[in-house]
Amino acid sequence: MAVTSQQVTLYMSQRQQGQTQPVAAAKAGLSVSTARRLERRAESSEPPAPRHWRTRPDPFVDVWDDVVVPQLAAAPNLQALTLLEWLQEQYPGQYPDSLLRTLQRRVKGWRAVHGPDKEVMFPQTHGPGLRGLSDFTELKGITITIAGKPLDHRLYHFRLAFSGWCHVRVVLGGESYPALAEGLTGALERLGGVPAEHRTDSLSAAFRNLGREIETDLTERYAALCAHYGMTATRNNPGRGHENASIESPHGHFKRRLQQRLTLRGSQDFTSLDDYQGFLDEVVAGINRRNAARIAIERDALKPLPSRPGTDYTELTVRVTTSSTIQVRKVLYSVPSRLIGERLRAHLYDDRLVLHHAQQELLTLPRLHATPESGRLRSIDYRHVIGWLVRKPRALAGLTFRDELLPSADWRELYARLTAEWPIAEACKRIVGALALAAEQDQAEAIATYWLGALNRGASPTLAALQAHFAATPSGTIRLPQVTQHAIASYDALIPATPATEVRCHA
Repeated sequence: MAVTSQQVTLYMSQRQQGQTQPVAAAKAGLSVSTARRLERRAESSEPPAPRHWRTRPDPFVDVWDDVVVPQLAAAPNLQALTLLEWLQEQYPGQYPDSLLRTLQRRVKGWRAVHGPDKEVMFPQTHGPGLRGLSDFTELKGITITIAGKPLDHRLYHFRLAFSGWCHVRVVLGGESYPALAEGLTGALERLGGVPAEHRTDSLSAAFRNLGREIETDLTERYAALCAHYGMTATRNNPGRGHENASIESPHGHFKRRLQQRLTLRGSQDFTSLDDYQGFLDEVVAGINRRNAARIAIERDALKPLPSRPGTDYTELTVRVTTSSTIQVRKVLYSVPSRLIGERLRAHLYDDRLVLHHAQQELLTLPRLHATPESGRLRSIDYRHVIGWLVRKPRALAGLTFRDELLPSADWRELYARLTAEWPIAEACKRIVGALALAAEQDQAEAIATYWLGALNRGASPTLAALQAHFAATPSGTIRLPQVTQHAIASYDALIPATPATEVRCHA
């Protein structure tokens, strides 16, 4: 029986530990004579003669050169399992599954001698201040919740290749140019300097489903953003994630560190998005503290920031419709009714929409992101239109965006219960009046909770009762029009009596 390298290693190890030759040989499974031969060979320092014979018959001798090798030469990526299954079909009963490991060794040996060249990875040395990298990553296996509700998000990750200084930001709307621009701008402003080059992936996810003109425009704007900071904008080749290895690998390090910190925290639930971002900042600060020495070296090599931040938003022009709404990226937003008919400039960020008129900033709206799964979305604030809705309360019944206008599920339940109990006009008048009270007192949830509680107890509070309970002064409450119908003849009493006037017609 041939002596294996493991036996030789074990025997020599036992001898070095002081064991006698017979004991060491027994532990290694060798005869004493073989042990003596091994020691004589070690003392002579002569390498063992190479073995040029087989220890067992070659099971593929009949098919290797004429059948298997031509297949490998034509398709070098063929796997040994595929070849074995093919041989089993061509030669039934001759090549059992037990020969798979033998065939795998034969194929591996053939590739080492005759196979195609493999892609070479060239390790890079990054000097201080030379390269910063941006990428997006998902928290797979980690569910973050905000006030108990799962947060659908990903993270923007910026990193300096030399020192490892990093910045992480929550992204709500997926990979997009605003998310990249906001993240990059925020990272550079926090860093306090600018590297010579900024590297991203191919940005295919950020430009997905966009027309060629829009994609070209965003590409030019990205280049302009990098030029504003004095950086050279570069991208790795599509499908070549290893070209971004200076940030792809740290993704995993950061997420493992985040998971550990969440475990110590004892909860993955946060009170608000700002609370969650603050937690991420703490994790990032811990990473940066560990790299403090290299970061200090790199900061000295960074270029200074420009006098003002770069443009980190997408700008659109929108017109306010007669419904007091605007349409932005398949999302309908309400705005104050005083803006009806106006053209507004909308600055789109990842998490918000900032509206401007002329040179004045008017208001900021939380941004929603429509997806193929969600379809078109609506973001309606009842306070934007309540001043006019109280003049037309019956319009609530058929309002296209009624469900979105009602502030919460409790209000939608109130509407359903009142319309089932009262005539539609009366139900709308009560709901609209209560919404006006909610806007005035800023107590929408409190009013809905109180009202539902009263209905569950069998009571049905009037609008006046709600106003009294929530301390609304009559002078401050928006007056509702009366919807009682009167006979047409009753209006005759309002016409003052006047003497008849003779009317003459002239030819």
